[in-house]
Amino acid sequence: MGRWSLALVGVASLVCSDAFSLMGGTQQRHHMPMHNTRVAPLVARPMVSTATSSTSTSTSTSTEKAGFTSEGAKKQVGNDSFLNKNLMARAQQGPGKVNEEKLKIGIIGAGLAGMVAAMDLADAGHDVEMFELRPYVGGKVSSWKDKEGNHIEMGLHVFFGCYYNLFGIMKRTGSFDENLRIKDHIHTFVNEGGHLGALDFQFPIGAPISGLQAFARTEQLGLADKFHNAVRLGTSPIVRALFDFDGGMDMVRDLDDITFTEWFTQLGGSRGSLDRMWDPIAYALGFIDCDNISARAMLTIFMLFAIRTEASVLRMLEGSPQTGLHDPIIKYLEDRGVKINTGSPCREIVHELDEEGKPTRVTGIKVGIKDEVLKFDAVVAALDVPGVQKVLPESFRKYPMFDNIYKLDCVPIATVQVRFNGWVTEMNDDARMMDLSGDKSDGKAPGIDNLLYSADVEFSCFADLALTSPGDYYKEGEGSLIQAVFDERAFGRSNDQIVKDCIEQLHKLFPSSKKLECTWSSVVKLGQSLYREKPGMDKYRPKQATPIENFFLAGSYTYQDYLDSMEGATRSGLMVADEIIARADGPNGLKAMSTKANSNSNSQSAAPFFATEVA
Repeated sequence: MGRWSLALVGVASLVCSDAFSLMGGTQQRHHMPMHNTRVAPLVARPMVSTATSSTSTSTSTSTEKAGFTSEGAKKQVGNDSFLNKNLMARAQQGPGKVNEEKLKIGIIGAGLAGMVAAMDLADAGHDVEMFELRPYVGGKVSSWKDKEGNHIEMGLHVFFGCYYNLFGIMKRTGSFDENLRIKDHIHTFVNEGGHLGALDFQFPIGAPISGLQAFARTEQLGLADKFHNAVRLGTSPIVRALFDFDGGMDMVRDLDDITFTEWFTQLGGSRGSLDRMWDPIAYALGFIDCDNISARAMLTIFMLFAIRTEASVLRMLEGSPQTGLHDPIIKYLEDRGVKINTGSPCREIVHELDEEGKPTRVTGIKVGIKDEVLKFDAVVAALDVPGVQKVLPESFRKYPMFDNIYKLDCVPIATVQVRFNGWVTEMNDDARMMDLSGDKSDGKAPGIDNLLYSADVEFSCFADLALTSPGDYYKEGEGSLIQAVFDERAFGRSNDQIVKDCIEQLHKLFPSSKKLECTWSSVVKLGQSLYREKPGMDKYRPKQATPIENFFLAGSYTYQDYLDSMEGATRSGLMVADEIIARADGPNGLKAMSTKANSNSNSQSAAPFFATEVA
């Protein structure tokens, strides 16, 4: 506890020192242009020692790894997976193995998890075919063009610096260096009237010092709230993790049964801190507030920010997800013979039952409008929560793993895009705000080039895509394209009303933008997006390997430590591929079991009618 107290004293002293700077000036952060730069290589930072005792592998971590055959899958769960930068190299290099046996594998769903799994399985020598309900790939990270050529997204997608697996996949497809734009190391809050607050992580010393000074010096909180913030964070598992990562992480895992508000207010956290800082972050993370989100979910992210300097660095795509993320993956898959069927929904998972009515193995899937039955040696359901709940046969629920999936529910969101005839986030110079002349692509336009948060409006996070992702979103002669994500508070309103509310709330944050006019808008409603990260849900997330020998699950909702996110989807896809590859060969492998099952089926169908028992 002595080292914990020392850390707390450090936070409190920063708060006190900040008081002197605030006494002599305003708390408003002056807006400075934030220019874009290309992605720099990830830099390895010296890290606080994470040496562990002989008991560092907890019972919970052992349980998480149980049921996996693959060592690769086991490396993706547990405390070590948070700190293992080698996972990036593994994702970049591929599975490193070609199986002796060639499996025919069907993947239901062509979201990020399914496509990542297909990449590894194809590289391991397997015959892979994918089936996607929508006319485009990407799942919850989808984007597409409308009839006028506007790129439409299903959400606002930000890449945290700790997305090691996803960055490895992007390096593998050649899209990392060209298609990601790194942002200034600042998390910016826009308050009513145009007042800015920030968590400014730009500091000569990396984590955890950069994080401590960011929280201590933020303009987003007053001195009293900063003090209470310091007291609560100073006694948190995050501080313990600086010296004993396993111990701190185990404490975080044990906090899934209470909300972040309950945890935060137990030992000194203030309501003001929750309202002004933590709620916007919670909404951005899971589209629900601190009164409803699990303490485990919030503290997992903060743990990474505290341990790794680059974890809180944000990147955004050069353009749309389809252009910058999916198209390179599609090319990679098609170059290796993977067949992607869009507009091809899975109608039924065909399976065998034992005498108790429990499924024993999957034989194929029924797909398309003609209900064609296709046979596979292994099947992966790479779907989101509503998708997998719909496609799983009722008999599967005889296994608790599958039945638990139906205890998960999802949060509705509405993604709004509004284009203006000027630059909404430019608040210092009206002339620049109205200036649409010339080519303002590639960071030349005025305004804030970063992800933005706000405690004063209904959208959890937003950005000007014409600035942050100009490749597909900047149009010469036009201004800002604001993309904002509304949570369930606004979901039930009409599209027109949501657009109207979005514009009014933008004017509230950026008063000078009242001089601008909206020239185009779009609303995409997703009735079930991320699974609701409320307390007690973590235990219901299924593993990727299931009780059915040749049936697997993938998707960001499945169990891995990066929550429901793009990194979580990537991890699950890699875990599924590792597990199938590990089980493919040998006398008891997936291929041998499939051959045996097919042989038995053929023998039974070939038996003469008089040899068949009549009920």
